[in-house]
Amino acid sequence: MKLRETVVLSLTAVGLLLAGCGRPAPPGATDGGQSHGHSHTSKYGGVLVEIGSHEFNLEVLVDPAAGKLTIWTLDAHAEGYVRIAAKTLEVSVKVNDGAAQNVFTKAAANPATGEVEGSTAQFEATADWLKGAQDVEGTVKSVTLGGKNFTDLKFDWPHGAEAGHKH
Repeated sequence: MKLRETVVLSLTAVGLLLAGCGRPAPPGATDGGQSHGHSHTSKYGGVLVEIGSHEFNLEVLVDPAAGKLTIWTLDAHAEGYVRIAAKTLEVSVKVNDGAAQNVFTKAAANPATGEVEGSTAQFEATADWLKGAQDVEGTVKSVTLGGKNFTDLKFDWPHGAEAGHKH
């Protein structure tokens, strides 16, 4: 009987280790008290925004020197790009606790990857009022990924960029 209990306990332990989204935590990563302990790291040092129930991510990066906002649409693990047909993404942006302003990020073509307007994962906008930004709070109004429409996706740059997205 003890052998059977040992096998059952071992299989349970293996099942728990494989639970979550199937990715082990990176070395040194913590889950901030969350129950399934793994994190995703942004590709470009931006802030990750989880979309849906661990379905997709946005990465949001601000370049304060250039006054540039870049958004990438990524898969559930923030590893692969998810190309979408949108030509723009509307974003409400508040810089350094100022008034919210709307900006339209435009689809960015990339000849190296074959991405073109209408099939890209990168969106960009440049505005003088983004120059010198130290804290940027924003909301991506709407994005369609995997046939689903997601709305009011909030981000706060640069907070959380170093630690990666946790859940």
